[in-house]
Amino acid sequence: MADITLSQAHKILQAAVKKAEEIDTAMDIAIVDSGANLKAFLRMDNAWLGSIDIAIKKAKTARFFDMPTGEIGKLSQPGCPLYNIEHSNSGLISFPGGLPLVVNGEIIGAIGVSGSSVENDHAVAEAGAAEIG
Repeated sequence: MADITLSQAHKILQAAVKKAEEIDTAMDIAIVDSGANLKAFLRMDNAWLGSIDIAIKKAKTARFFDMPTGEIGKLSQPGCPLYNIEHSNSGLISFPGGLPLVVNGEIIGAIGVSGSSVENDHAVAEAGAAEIG
């Protein structure tokens, strides 16, 4: 199983911070490895304290299920197959801002971003993921 390197994690963080600065928002950005262990974390100045945990959980959720957290959110609505999944695994996050990190078709980790609207969180996560994808 391939795993994200520290160098890759730093490049992802830099790209995510650049996007956050472009949209003028402070973010908490977490990178986990292929085993869903925290590899790198960055809290921008003035980013919400409550978003630290959310960013980490978004990254873990994306890696645990190898899909964007927003997709898990769609599947976890009442009457859907993953209803209440957010209560598993010591708490998951099922709204946008978490993405698997894929290189050459292999998932090497995930990014989780929190600190603004879910649209902004997702945009910053996408910018980070695109750095190596």
